Amino acid sequence: MSEFRFYYPVQVRYSDLDAQWHVNNARFLTFLEEARLHYLLDLGLWDGNSFLDLGVIIADIHIAYLAPIKLDEEIKIGMRVARIGNKSMTIENEILGSHHDDLKARAEVIWVTYDFRTQQTIPVPDAWRKVIQEYEGIV
Repeated sequence: MSEFRFYYPVQVRYSDLDAQWHVNNARFLTFLEEARLHYLLDLGLWDGNSFLDLGVIIADIHIAYLAPIKLDEEIKIGMRVARIGNKSMTIENEILGSHHDDLKARAEVIWVTYDFRTQQTIPVPDAWRKVIQEYEGIV
């Protein structure tokens, strides 16, 4: 993968660790979730006030765990929208150790645009498509 435009820093906490003293694999999902929310906030796609207005639901996640993360490590989550479809987007993530940008994990997440009030999928809003395409440089 090439460089990401969006990175979100995460401080590893004691509660993120498992009995082997590294970050539990389930926490990687939480880290991706935090990055996802901040991406939406930073791009102005969600105001953070109501989860009913969030606009996306997760349909699929694949994570390749490549190296352990330890308590004293600061990490960052790289995130980008790689593809925008009619009702879904493909998101690529990397979890990097901030010391030497060592790759800890790769993930691919499928977002489906969703109206939580009607509980229906919806087309990717044109405004979202425009903002994301401009930010990510997607043609």
